[in-house]
Amino acid sequence: MAKSHFILAAAVASLAASPAFAHVGHAGHGSFAAGFSHPLFGLDHVIAMVAVGLWAATLGRAAMIGMPAAFMAAMIAGFGLSLAGVALPMMEPMILASVVALGVLVALAVKVDVRIAVGTVALFGVFHGAAHGSELGGAGALQFGIGFAVATALLHLGGVGLGLLLG
Repeated sequence: MAKSHFILAAAVASLAASPAFAHVGHAGHGSFAAGFSHPLFGLDHVIAMVAVGLWAATLGRAAMIGMPAAFMAAMIAGFGLSLAGVALPMMEPMILASVVALGVLVALAVKVDVRIAVGTVALFGVFHGAAHGSELGGAGALQFGIGFAVATALLHLGGVGLGLLLG
């Protein structure tokens, strides 16, 4: 029964997919607020980050800690790369791939070794972080980074909680 809940959630999320609207005018409000709101207003970011938590919940306690931590660390690294002027190739297609791949992995409740899951979400995290860095605008980098890291952690936590509730 739980697998059907995951499939239904993935189907609803895929039907709700739209272009990212994470650009809320970073100069119009504080840097922390801009960073915090960035992942929350981009449906691609919300889906991917909640999916990390959902998938982790299906893989057990080690995954529930390791997968969000790996995504966050890789996302911060990608943010740093972007701030250093490193342009990652295929950034937007990789973000789209993260939404699709993580949605499928959650919908099918795919069981893999935690190390593979950690590596998978870390790969996607780099691209999400680079996207955050490329959209910094006039916001202060440190405060913006802290803001999106906090929002991301909350989205992961929400995904884990939802996964435990459904599981």
